[in-house]
Amino acid sequence: MEKLVQKFYEKYAFVQTEIVREFINEIDWSNRIIGIKGSRGVGKTTLVLQYIKQNYAPDSSVLYVSLDNLYFSDNRLYDLADVFYKKGGKLLVIDEVHKYANWTTEIKNIYDDLSDLKIIFTGSSLLHLRQTKVDLSRRAVVYEMPGLSFREYLHFQTNLKFPILSLDEILNNHIQLSVGIIQKIKPLAFFEDYLRHGYYPFFKESLSSFHQKLSEIILTVLEVDIPQFAFIQTANIIYLKKLLRIVSSSVPFKPNMNGLSSRTGISLNTMKTYIGLLNNAQLVQLLYMPDKGINSLNKPEKIYLNNSNLMYNQGEENVNIGNIRETFFFNQVNVKYKINASKNADFLIADKYTFEIGGKNKQTKQIKDILNSYVVKDTIEIGSDNIIPLWMFGFLY
Repeated sequence: MEKLVQKFYEKYAFVQTEIVREFINEIDWSNRIIGIKGSRGVGKTTLVLQYIKQNYAPDSSVLYVSLDNLYFSDNRLYDLADVFYKKGGKLLVIDEVHKYANWTTEIKNIYDDLSDLKIIFTGSSLLHLRQTKVDLSRRAVVYEMPGLSFREYLHFQTNLKFPILSLDEILNNHIQLSVGIIQKIKPLAFFEDYLRHGYYPFFKESLSSFHQKLSEIILTVLEVDIPQFAFIQTANIIYLKKLLRIVSSSVPFKPNMNGLSSRTGISLNTMKTYIGLLNNAQLVQLLYMPDKGINSLNKPEKIYLNNSNLMYNQGEENVNIGNIRETFFFNQVNVKYKINASKNADFLIADKYTFEIGGKNKQTKQIKDILNSYVVKDTIEIGSDNIIPLWMFGFLY
């Protein structure tokens, strides 16, 4: 246990708190058991360490451990928590819970037996708290952590902090808001870089190795995480890889499930299951018509990669710019707002607002007779009337 404590103190010493994501303020830290899940690489570990550093001295009251540590191959999490608690422990932070086979059972027992010990745990976006033996959902409050918004990326790059904008603010006041922003910064000077490498905070470590690291993350999700959470044959992982490649270079990808099934040799129901797993793993995002829910019986209208960084990684330079634009819009809006496919344009938000996405020459004629409709244009700094710059939707969170 002493080595675990030493490792925690080392991480505590080196974690920076100069730039902390506002996601930290969306969490109600007063809850006794908190879960933070999200895709690999979005910064969950950094966030919990920043929270510790902001609120706790490095003493016996707090301990951070990662369950991928070799210590847990021979030692139980419950026993560690019990010893920590008896020595005066108040907060136990458990990282990478999905790496530990019985994490739900032991966290439940820790919660029930060690009555005033607070627990924070992090894990894969594939985590489901309802399992056959243990249901943690009645005890834990779980938050989903996204990658960086364009607004956050600007903060990381320039140290300029811009406020989060609501959808209504953008729709009703986008011209004045754009003018205020471009007086401080030229957003288009940063936008393409964000699309290529700005969604994952580890771009700050090394731009030259960013896509190598992202490729490793994708492989780990496909070859380790997904098989861990679902009974899937290792030989079929190659089909998931192929599907990501197809989506990355499409305009955007409208799935023909029967065609995909024929091309891969995977049954139709299995193909739907695999697409659902890719969605839960935050490698793809699925767009449905408003009258269809997300379940295994419904076919998505379109399939996008989760974010534009994944597109450039998978498609390299063979990416469609229209798909890039729609992927960015979907990814940024989807964090806080209901978004569906539109029968008349690209997207329908909150069952009310219609959006058509395009370049600077995109015309409004396609939506001219639709109430509450907007054209979202790339490569413009300022819009007019119902024409809004694409980059501005990166300020929604």
